[in-house]
Amino acid sequence: MEVREELKELIEKAKDAAVAAGELPEGDYAPVQRLEVPKEKDFGDYSTNAAMQWARTAHKAPRMIADVIVKHMDTPLVSRMDIAGAGFINFFLAKDTVYTELKNILAAGPSYGDLPKDRKDRILVEYVSANPTGPLHIGHARGAAYGSALVNLLRAAGYDVLSEYYVNDAGNQIDHLAESINARYLQLNGIDAEIPDDGYHGQDIVATARHILERDGKKYLDMDEKERLSIFKELGLKEKLAALKKDLHDFNVDFDNWFSEKSLYPDQVNAALKVLKDEDNMYEKDGALWLRTTKNGDDKDRVVIRTNGVPTYFCSDIAYVGNKIRRGYNKLIDIWGADHHGYIIRLKTAMKFLGYNPDDFEIMLLQMVTLLRDGKPVKMSKRTGEAVTLRELMDEVGTDAARYFFCARTLDSQMDFDIDLAKKHSNENPVYYIQYANARIHSLFNQAREAGVSWDSTFGHTDFTKLTEECELDLIKKMENYHQLVAGAAAERAPQRIAKYAYELAALFHHFYRECRILGVDSETTQARLGLITAVQYILVHALHILGVTAPDHM
Repeated sequence: MEVREELKELIEKAKDAAVAAGELPEGDYAPVQRLEVPKEKDFGDYSTNAAMQWARTAHKAPRMIADVIVKHMDTPLVSRMDIAGAGFINFFLAKDTVYTELKNILAAGPSYGDLPKDRKDRILVEYVSANPTGPLHIGHARGAAYGSALVNLLRAAGYDVLSEYYVNDAGNQIDHLAESINARYLQLNGIDAEIPDDGYHGQDIVATARHILERDGKKYLDMDEKERLSIFKELGLKEKLAALKKDLHDFNVDFDNWFSEKSLYPDQVNAALKVLKDEDNMYEKDGALWLRTTKNGDDKDRVVIRTNGVPTYFCSDIAYVGNKIRRGYNKLIDIWGADHHGYIIRLKTAMKFLGYNPDDFEIMLLQMVTLLRDGKPVKMSKRTGEAVTLRELMDEVGTDAARYFFCARTLDSQMDFDIDLAKKHSNENPVYYIQYANARIHSLFNQAREAGVSWDSTFGHTDFTKLTEECELDLIKKMENYHQLVAGAAAERAPQRIAKYAYELAALFHHFYRECRILGVDSETTQARLGLITAVQYILVHALHILGVTAPDHM
């Protein structure tokens, strides 16, 4: 049992002992809810507001309750307990407790931070899901980094998780893609042709048409346009998807499943529409089919099938959400752009009408990203004059820096991405600062080997009581909280907490590095400090893995 849980149990036992002794009245006392790490070291290693929590039940002042709780707590886990403020109880861990936690980390090894895989929820996380009609841009990059980090975090916390990309391959946008490629193909062959009003004008479309011409020549010119468009639709979709997958893979994003929108037609779409019609939640007006979303608070009903018989995106999404649940996932998490805010109530209404629980669908909205260079906004690519792509960002600042910067902020806040800072190889750059801590640890190991020092990787017989410096104890206490951090961050869907923790742990390590020598001290202290930095490395690498950031051996 971890220290935090042991302390919670001891607080409960102290309360029960006080009730048995008549010092607190009998009553329905809620379980201890909060045992937190104070921001200031002067307030101990852990703090609880249990006395304030129980004041109403006990009909006593919180400080009086805190006095009684402390009186009945006798444990070697802590060196002392203080009562502060209105009735907070602050706990200062005993050194033996701290050393035990270090041993636990080393015994677990690199998997320290992985929680038992005993969660009941099966979670499907869908993110990015950009139309396969062109390259990914900065907004997609933020969703890709955060979404993949969230998947890694949930898995570390013990959840069964599937990551999925929803491929919009059934709508008008794919027809427009084919038409745009066709126009460029004709132009490359000296034939006048115009991009349709709803077409795509990017240079990537020209490149796709050129690839087709270079590979297959002019043979498609002899076909009628309908047949040519059908082929270009298939070839274009294949090339765009391959480019998406390549960019995402290079960004350390690999989806477990790529789900085709086309697979929903016609059976699953028709089945969902039948349920909605049978329950009188859908009606026909002006030749279109409408869903009664106003019944659930929407400002107006929404079209599902247009007057020309073409389904809307909404129609596919209704069938898709049911498909996810039928596959056995009882918790759905989607990451959408902020411009989809109004779409939430529509889809949750459809879920409710289909008999599903809308509360099982969590939608996270990502806000805009502003790229800054020399402190000024960058809107367009220097190369193409269009929006900056994910590929260009990776080429300029690197995958690691881009991912860390995106993961370090909450999705619901607008973000300024400082390109100049992300490119710096100095301690000003937070991801460099963290990675440098790991590289420094590798360097220390190499120096120890060169000096002829040997050590057991488990450090089973190491005397950790040699670690008495404040910076050493601070490091261990910081690491002891990592399990709880992973659990809490996963519950809050907050990879940014892992990013912040990794930076803080790296800062504590760099301070230790400046204050304490590993070589040139007695052998027992050397062994203990090697054990300490081994534990630091385990957790740094684990945290960086969650963020999708590499942990280089040297820099």
